[in-house]
Amino acid sequence: MTGLSVSSDEALLERLQRNAFDYFVRWMNPANGLVADTTRPAAPASIAVVGFALAVYPVGVERGWMTRAEAMERTLVTLRWFRNSDQSGHPDATGYKGFYYHFLDMSTGLRVWRSELSLIDTALLLAGMLTAATYFSGASAPEVEIRELADALYSRVDWQWAQTSTGTASHGWKPECGFLHYGWEGYSEGIILYALALGSPTHPMPLSGYQAWTATYQWENIYGHDCLYAGPLFIHQFSHAWIDFRGIRDRFMREKDSDYFINSRQATYVQREYALRNPEEFVGYGANCWGLSAGDGPGNDLRYINGRRRGFASYAARGVPYGPDDGTVAPAAALASLPFAPEIVLPAIYYFCEQHPELAEAGGLASGLNLSFVDANGRGWHSEGNFGLDQGIAVMMIENYRTEMVWNLMRQCGVIRTGLRAAGFTGDWL
Repeated sequence: MTGLSVSSDEALLERLQRNAFDYFVRWMNPANGLVADTTRPAAPASIAVVGFALAVYPVGVERGWMTRAEAMERTLVTLRWFRNSDQSGHPDATGYKGFYYHFLDMSTGLRVWRSELSLIDTALLLAGMLTAATYFSGASAPEVEIRELADALYSRVDWQWAQTSTGTASHGWKPECGFLHYGWEGYSEGIILYALALGSPTHPMPLSGYQAWTATYQWENIYGHDCLYAGPLFIHQFSHAWIDFRGIRDRFMREKDSDYFINSRQATYVQREYALRNPEEFVGYGANCWGLSAGDGPGNDLRYINGRRRGFASYAARGVPYGPDDGTVAPAAALASLPFAPEIVLPAIYYFCEQHPELAEAGGLASGLNLSFVDANGRGWHSEGNFGLDQGIAVMMIENYRTEMVWNLMRQCGVIRTGLRAAGFTGDWL
């Protein structure tokens, strides 16, 4: 896409969405369905990225990028493998109690990097499975098997086991030390997790767990925008890839006379306003160059730029307005806000693709861009390779903007409807 020139928004989005979709075609192991976390050498699989893969295969079918038979085969390979995976909880296993370790070896599927048994990443994996089960609704043997496997994998998760003493969901567990010593506190991407936990037919988390979590929310007025505070942009996006929050409200949002979709729109404008104000005076920030989120960075380094000491980081969860901020914007994260505020997201996408075509040369939009961190030739830094989470959310959010396909699917998903109602959501399509 070097020298990108498009005649319409639709053409631009088609290219970006197709390139992002191709990540999952190229970086999936056909023997087990696992998908690499990144395109970098020796990268392990991320269970969340597998969840995104299962959700984007139906998009590929509808777009004509993959046949229905191909999508079913990929889905079945993945679900069968997870059904048969090692759930002993051993340090070298795949999972425990229906949950899975965050990172798995691409070939063996066993735990790597001493990673945690991750609740949120398991939730994203399950959301992908349920997307597939809802999409493949036919009577053929493969489609029936997809639904049966997805139901079995979802039903075996023991959400009650993973509750903290305060009632909220734990972040994770390790066989070496037990549950991690913190829970979900403050607004986060965790609504999808709670919807699945409360909707379980076998081990449901009680409503009190969700209420304990929302009691930790931080409602603020930032730059004139009333919204739930969460610094990184991805927090305002991930659950929305699956759930259409327009017009449905839980108790917290009823009290604020808002909903989570409006909240994400507000958060998107806060991100842009932060870039316009640019309090740390980083190079490039502006009306079309914004978006701080979890993503790649130029590396742990300390430099003096124009007499000012600047610290830089590698992969980090950057956020606004309280930081951290090292001058790295996340183009892929800005793209994923498309359904919330297309009037400011589309100009940003054009800027990234036209002014920095290197960001889209190899696949979907790059994870990071830092124009303050320059090389000997005065060129700013950009992330090399691609990250599966970036590409998965891009495919889904572009599709939700274009056709609302994933939202429409998940409105039909009984698990999602049950979980949201159990959490106290009412209104509109519920």
